[in-house]
Amino acid sequence: MKKIKLNQVFKGVFVALITVMVLSLVESCRKDNDDDTSEDIKTQKVVFKAEASSGVNISKAVYGIDGNPITVTGLSGTTWTSPEITAEGIVYNSNVVVNATGVDAASTLKVQIWVDGVLKKESVASGLTLSASTSYTF
Repeated sequence: MKKIKLNQVFKGVFVALITVMVLSLVESCRKDNDDDTSEDIKTQKVVFKAEASSGVNISKAVYGIDGNPITVTGLSGTTWTSPEITAEGIVYNSNVVVNATGVDAASTLKVQIWVDGVLKKESVASGLTLSASTSYTF
């Protein structure tokens, strides 16, 4: 009789131990998911800029983050700055292409990518028909 009760006790302890381990694992997984609060999500401010030499006329810009292009047409002048884009979470790549018309072969067009106020990438094109592009991988 004692042998049967002892086996039942061991089975009960074993079941209780397994239950505690499973509950502990579930709670651990739930805590991992709860750690993704908005405070932990990294945000970055991205700005695209273009600057041309005197007399050059900027006409078009295409810029974006992670394959989401924004096209701006009908531009004029020697400078252009995109609105600030807030990139949240994981960001992989940013791109900018700007087109302009130069006044001579020495005309230049510079494009830049700024992230959180820091210049990350720059490219310069020269000539009469200007198309400058650059990309930055985060």
